[in-house]
Amino acid sequence: MSKIVADTSVIINGYITKQIESKSIQNDLIIPIAALDELQSQASQGKEQGFVGLEEIKKIQKLCQQNRISIEFVGTRPSLDDIRLAKHGRIDAIIKDVAKQNNATLYTADYVQGLTAEAEGIEVFYQKTERTAQNLEFLRFFDQSTMSVHLKEDNPPYAKRGRPGEFDLVKLEEKILDDKYLELITTQILEASKISNAGTIEISKAGALVVQYSDYRIAITRPPFSESHEITIVHPITKMTLDQYGLSSKLLSRLSNQAEGIIISGPPGSGKSTLASSIANFYASGGKIVKTFESPRDLQVDKNVTQYTKLEGNFENSADILLLVRPDYTIFDEVRQKEDFRVFADLRLAGVGMVGVVHANMALDGIQRFIGKIELGMIPSVIDTVVFVKGGTVAKVYDLNLKVKVPSGMVEQDLARPVIEISDFESGILEYEIYTFGEENVIVPVSDDSKSKPGVYKLAEEKIRETIRRFDPNPQIEVVSDNSVRIKIKKDAIPSLIGKGGSTINEIEKLLHIHIDVQEKDSGDYAPSESGYGVSFDFSESKNSILFEVNKRYSGMLAELYVKDQYVTTARVARHGKIKLSKRSDAGKALERAAFSKSDIDITIKDS
Repeated sequence: MSKIVADTSVIINGYITKQIESKSIQNDLIIPIAALDELQSQASQGKEQGFVGLEEIKKIQKLCQQNRISIEFVGTRPSLDDIRLAKHGRIDAIIKDVAKQNNATLYTADYVQGLTAEAEGIEVFYQKTERTAQNLEFLRFFDQSTMSVHLKEDNPPYAKRGRPGEFDLVKLEEKILDDKYLELITTQILEASKISNAGTIEISKAGALVVQYSDYRIAITRPPFSESHEITIVHPITKMTLDQYGLSSKLLSRLSNQAEGIIISGPPGSGKSTLASSIANFYASGGKIVKTFESPRDLQVDKNVTQYTKLEGNFENSADILLLVRPDYTIFDEVRQKEDFRVFADLRLAGVGMVGVVHANMALDGIQRFIGKIELGMIPSVIDTVVFVKGGTVAKVYDLNLKVKVPSGMVEQDLARPVIEISDFESGILEYEIYTFGEENVIVPVSDDSKSKPGVYKLAEEKIRETIRRFDPNPQIEVVSDNSVRIKIKKDAIPSLIGKGGSTINEIEKLLHIHIDVQEKDSGDYAPSESGYGVSFDFSESKNSILFEVNKRYSGMLAELYVKDQYVTTARVARHGKIKLSKRSDAGKALERAAFSKSDIDITIKDS
């Protein structure tokens, strides 16, 4: 009997192991050193195929010993260049040479490898792809209400059961899972993916593997990416049509006839992807050509919808192909990275109808994710409809329009600027405006009384306060009329504010387009802060920034910074209680110039 040379494909998928166990193979077995080194290289990079392949070789060694089958490792070790060029067939060529030199039969599950070996006159046994009825181990954890299963080393198995927005985390067993059991599940998943068109490896990185098997999305992590072996399996439990969402006829008409830049936003597990799938199927059933951008490809769409993933590692390459196939609509699932937002915008501006899915806790957050990624004035051209999903239902829909006007609450006509209006789709009521104020892009809520509110809008009023604080850190601002304010400051600051011959106050009035009446504050008005209160903080700095950290409950509030009782600036407390100032900014320069220690700095939180 001729010797057998096994390549990496039949080692990884467990075919050689099964043939020895069933005693179908009695021949002497050769494993090329190149195959062993390739698996070692993959394992060193944290790729699951490498670990699975090495485990299989261990089993093969043991089985050969038990069945008295000769096994040897033959050939030269591949060079670094050989390993780098493995995906271009260099390792496969070395393995073929081993079979040729030993006059052996090459066992492979790789069609191209088998075809090439036959062309060289090498005897080949090609293991054809087979669909197996094997029950994968992880399937026993699922029932009709299971959304996801979470398997972690040294922990019992858990599952989320229920429906989007209404689910419970349930302990499935008391048994503690070990690495050996998780390795079994991982091996089964990889083998099933290899021999079935139902499984594809979507992402393979050091310590992380994402496999889409049928409609199960499987994420496998191990050290160094995670501290232990973990498998998370997500399974959609519902496939809905748009009719089941109870959408208004107005919204259905908008989706059918007008909306071509749609954002579906919502928190994790809210049902965003389910709605995206429904919209894809809705367009496809209406005679539209529909494609998807996904990584991984897990949307539940009809067969006539083609699902694309990243081409050579990014969606930019995918977009080049997409424009050649001329789709009517593209569903972009999980727009996350900056490049994803740019690709989404480029495709939309190229005339492709786009539906994007983004993570957001509020409907407005889905729009905010685009600010800074693309030009502010382009946003209404890219997005015309925002659908917010919560608990599996459509909770809010926004309509976007761009107008040149005076922002709500401002009066002077020369304050007109491009304004993005965000209105409730069903009622048409204006709820937010986005525009540039100074050098910042701001999102301003439009209250019901904004049109009847006299005087300068709240943001302009705050601008006045910040301007006057150069002379008095605690000015009192009173709006007298639409174009006039009364300012009270301490007595010794009045000459500086007025300036020589009134030059300073005239410049400020010209800058703010209002008349200013300056008065002295009463003796009882010299409190450190009118409506604020001092808070404790942590201070740190980097090469380019100064960072203050207060209690995260102050997130979203205004913070006033003082150095030695002198006002420096007002900043918004960001998420997690952080205030970040650039050292290049005027405020940053003032802090570095005047503050010698943390004790020189005070932070006051304003309630509004």
